Amino acid sequence: MAQIRVVILWHQHQPFYKDLVTGQYRLPWTRLHALKDYYGMVKLLDEFPQVHQTFNLVPSLIRQIEDYVAGEARDPFLEVASRPAKDLTQDERRFALQYLFQANPANVIGRYPRYRELFDKFRNAGAIPERAEKYFLPQDYTDLQVYSQIGWFDEYFLREEDIAELIAKGRNFSLEDQRLVIGRERELLGRVLPAHSAAARNGLIEISTSPFYHPILPLVCDTQMGGVSSPGLPLPRNRYRHPEDAREQLVRGLDLHEEVFALRPQGVWPSEGSVSEEVLGIAHKLGVKWMATDEGVLGRSLGTFLGRDGSGFLSSDLAHRLYTIYRYENAGTEMNLLFRDHTLSDLIGFVYSGMPAQDAANNLIHKIKDSAQPIVRNGQDAVVSIILDGENAWEYYPQSGREFLRRFYEALQREPGMEAVTVSEAIARHKNKARLNSLLPGSWISANFNVWIGAPEDNKAWDYLWEARNYYAHNAAGATDAQRKLAWEEILIAEGSDWNWWYGPEHHSANDRDFDELYRKHLSNVYQALGGIPPDYLAQPITAGFVRPEFTPQSAYIHPRITGDMVRYFEWMGAARHTADKRSGSMHGKQFLLDGVYAGIDEKYVYGRLDFAGSVPENSFELVVNVESWANHATSARRELRVDAAIEDRRIRSWKVTQADAGELANSVIPNSEIKVALGRNFEFRLPLTWLLAAPLDLDRVRGPKSSEVLTTHLRLRFSMWKSRLPMDALPLEGWMDLELLKEEDLFASGQ
Repeated sequence: MAQIRVVILWHQHQPFYKDLVTGQYRLPWTRLHALKDYYGMVKLLDEFPQVHQTFNLVPSLIRQIEDYVAGEARDPFLEVASRPAKDLTQDERRFALQYLFQANPANVIGRYPRYRELFDKFRNAGAIPERAEKYFLPQDYTDLQVYSQIGWFDEYFLREEDIAELIAKGRNFSLEDQRLVIGRERELLGRVLPAHSAAARNGLIEISTSPFYHPILPLVCDTQMGGVSSPGLPLPRNRYRHPEDAREQLVRGLDLHEEVFALRPQGVWPSEGSVSEEVLGIAHKLGVKWMATDEGVLGRSLGTFLGRDGSGFLSSDLAHRLYTIYRYENAGTEMNLLFRDHTLSDLIGFVYSGMPAQDAANNLIHKIKDSAQPIVRNGQDAVVSIILDGENAWEYYPQSGREFLRRFYEALQREPGMEAVTVSEAIARHKNKARLNSLLPGSWISANFNVWIGAPEDNKAWDYLWEARNYYAHNAAGATDAQRKLAWEEILIAEGSDWNWWYGPEHHSANDRDFDELYRKHLSNVYQALGGIPPDYLAQPITAGFVRPEFTPQSAYIHPRITGDMVRYFEWMGAARHTADKRSGSMHGKQFLLDGVYAGIDEKYVYGRLDFAGSVPENSFELVVNVESWANHATSARRELRVDAAIEDRRIRSWKVTQADAGELANSVIPNSEIKVALGRNFEFRLPLTWLLAAPLDLDRVRGPKSSEVLTTHLRLRFSMWKSRLPMDALPLEGWMDLELLKEEDLFASGQ
């Protein structure tokens, strides 16, 4: 009987938050995710001995966990959470309000009524620490300090008697309660790595690695790879080419895993799934047996687009290409390669959190079976690779997604013809490997490196790294061993992918400034360690002196849930984005209320999102979105729609959708299931394309007599904010935001 081998790889990663000079951790996420996710994710497999999986632990994550377990981590977030409330300074109180609410409002904060009560008090004061501080009493701070830690405890840890008793108490925690929680953390963190070792020894999991500080290896080898994967992409002024650094990052990762787990990894999940032929060659020489990346890289390497039908499935031919293991052989390099199913992986990451656990598990099992059916029907085995972050998704699931995972794993164990295996098990059992003789460089995002290079901020960061690396090369020989070692470590840290993740137009968070400052601190430490003076430019924010591109076109279909509450980067990844330019306005002193807008389409809908500059304004106002559909060479719009939303007390009082010259199509009193409008931390909407007389076009069917004459239809949007019938702000300030109505494969091709 043909088998469906399900390969699940959980990628466990956090940036390196530690400043090696001060010893201080700039952000707390390694500690918090280690408390919340890493232990339980692997411990859960004790209940399902037939479900084998692969866990990829980034080496720099391991080092940070070890630092906490040893009690050597200086974490200001933990220090503020540990201090008696009566002893907090004003700055510490404001720090607590700024950072101890940074958690999912529904599934972390909302799980505990007292935590939610404190969160609402903070939001009602404008979510501004300086304004909210006066409303918080010492007992409020103590309860916040306790819940800001318990909220991140693993489901297994919450069952332990002393923690369960605290949760049952609910509020009015004492100093002893606070000390109990803080005191338990180090012990609980100490269980994480041993749990992985035990599971590996018992054959439940395979442990793979990544390059030590999570660099984009193809770009460390040669930044010119950014232009190879995206021809015409603007590149840094200085070419960064250090394959020897890439090799060391890999060697260190392999060595650390052997030291910690007493097993040398057979495989590597390269940072962000980033691969190139040069990287494969380095890994092969180090004894690496397998690597993995995204289906987009496979498609580009094969010269085909792995497009899916309306139900999300590949054709029979494309399914045969994806659901197998490839044997790459070229110029003496050999490597087993797996390519992740992007759609199935994203269902876990972004969709199933909004469904009942059993329904989600059933749906995933059926999706896997139906996806692999063309191969199995021919009597061949199929390998379906599901690869995603092992921590970030679970904030969006009730109880960290454990109920969903249990139902899914139960079904995997009992489903005939389906087995969950590690990557190495899949390689050993899969006999009909496909051959691959060339590989185009790319990552798991759009099969290119555009997130990490190409934007002005990205390129500036690479140039600063080049300067520091060059300074090291010319000055390391005259330094002491200790100085040289520290400076070299800072270079390797600065090569990590996480800094450029936040530079450029793609991603934004409440911690942008922290990441920017820490990156520049790592580079400054290189100069200081070698007895030099850091360049003046490292004192200036990379983001402040350089304007982000005002407009980024849509590069992929999007399918966001319209909630307005918690922005999830990946749901809007691929959307067109227009950013408010607050630095180059001709009039000094203009009040910017809107920060940025996003828009995108899929097969059926147009989606829009508006981000405020800060929190949602307190006063009443109106939001207006104008949406028009156009055809090339037309003199007027085909259809004009307008979305009006009246806002009071940061809530939508009413909304309506109207068509020019035709009146209302839907409103908040009599809504239409096709329409969604929401306001939370941002404003979001969804409209059906049919209301705009629009649909994605097939370029091959509408191409004119000359190849350049493409009669595409497009949409344009404009967002504005009004008060008392006067305009307060708008994006774009001039003109419109344009969307091309293309099929996804054509949109993908245009982004290449």
